[in-house]
Amino acid sequence: MFQRADVLHSDPDIQSGATVFVGTRVPVQNLVDYLAAGDTLDQFLQDFPSVSKDQAQAALVLAGKALSASPS
Repeated sequence: MFQRADVLHSDPDIQSGATVFVGTRVPVQNLVDYLAAGDTLDQFLQDFPSVSKDQAQAALVLAGKALSASPS
């Protein structure tokens, strides 16, 4: 199972601190925007070949867990 640090990274010197996929300059928001617009994961991966399918899928799993976590 991936940990956040294995998949996502944020650095003020990269994309103004936006959360990006590790090893890339591709903001995770791009994936969210593609999916929200009705595009497929495969289309996103074709347009951003520096992001692996495993990274994209792990980011979606992490997002799902974060959204389903109940506040304490």
